[in-house]
Amino acid sequence: MKLSCLACHRAHEVDYRGYVCASCGANLEVLYAGPAGPFPAEEPRGKRTLWRYEALLPLRGPVPEGLLAVGWTPLHTWPALAKQLGLSSLYLKDDTRNPSASFKDRAGAVVLRHALERGERVICAASTGNAASSLACLAAGVGMTTVIFVPAAAPRAKIAQLVLFGARVVLVDGTYDDAFDLSLAASKRFGWYNRNTGYNPITREGKKTCAFEIAEQLGWKVPDLVFVPTGDGNILSGVGKGFRELAELGLIERSPRLVAVQAEGSAAITAAWKSGKPIAPVSGKTVADSISVSLPRDGLAALIAVRQSEGFCLTVADEEILEAVVRLAGTRGVFAEPAGAAAFAGLLKATREGLIEKGSSAALLVTGSGLKDIDAALGRIASPPKVAPQLAAFERLAATWPDLVPGAADPRSN
Repeated sequence: MKLSCLACHRAHEVDYRGYVCASCGANLEVLYAGPAGPFPAEEPRGKRTLWRYEALLPLRGPVPEGLLAVGWTPLHTWPALAKQLGLSSLYLKDDTRNPSASFKDRAGAVVLRHALERGERVICAASTGNAASSLACLAAGVGMTTVIFVPAAAPRAKIAQLVLFGARVVLVDGTYDDAFDLSLAASKRFGWYNRNTGYNPITREGKKTCAFEIAEQLGWKVPDLVFVPTGDGNILSGVGKGFRELAELGLIERSPRLVAVQAEGSAAITAAWKSGKPIAPVSGKTVADSISVSLPRDGLAALIAVRQSEGFCLTVADEEILEAVVRLAGTRGVFAEPAGAAAFAGLLKATREGLIEKGSSAALLVTGSGLKDIDAALGRIASPPKVAPQLAAFERLAATWPDLVPGAADPRSN
């Protein structure tokens, strides 16, 4: 096992205490000669977690007592929509079921174990909310101190999670990128372990376990395409790495094509993919705060993953994202925050524009619960009617429901 630079390919020892390449400052990735033990490892019946893939993770100590179980989230099917869109099958990887209701628990669990094995006492991180609440949630059970830098404009539910989980929360009067830079400066000044996405290469190792699960849940087969909500690029690069490692082990025949779905105002990776030029900063403005990034910190790795998989990038408007939140909840029963529904919006756009061959199979990553940003959902729905607590009052309301009450008048015909 070693660390390798994604840009200049310089090798670093696995116990290297830096986070980025010592030569050029680019991001590093963990490379393995092969699994360090059985892969996947057997776990007690009913207790499957991401630790079943520990042989391909940069960890060697025991699972800490008190660490919540992460991973092995549901892979839902959606046959009705698959038929409507001309797909052979459609899957939803529902990571809203993780402990903090976010995909980021995968990275949080692995990073936390890594920090404990190194003897660290304090972990800091910058986040728009999910990565931070994940880290704070998991750290609470093992007694690790967390210091979180989060934009002051982050959704209230995410800030509430942070405080309740016992983190030292710093509200930064600025953007995610501002919070990121401040957290780097603070971690260097005080010697804290830094968990930042697109900086600490161990985060990618946790996120790749989603690819392992999808493949194993499908009997070591993979969909033709996997749609990934993309901000800083770390989820995309992690999922791509996971599929690549499975292909190298011969457990799957091929990697799926990866589709990076970005919000129109936060599409630096898509712009670079289309132009072939280096990644340049953008406004980062979008209703989907979890993928709101001006300068993607893991953009190079994300571009490499898209190109290696022969995938593509696309953008969706905020209006499309919010509509996807409502449709995903109302027709499949999965309540996602805007970033979590972005992949669904991307799939709908890709099928409208003929970017997917008929008969293809696809999977969507649903990365965060809608309960983390309830205001975004409430802005898309009408307030329910209010009635007095008498049957007669309810009957007057029911008389406007022709689909439920025979003979009721349809108010749309008036």
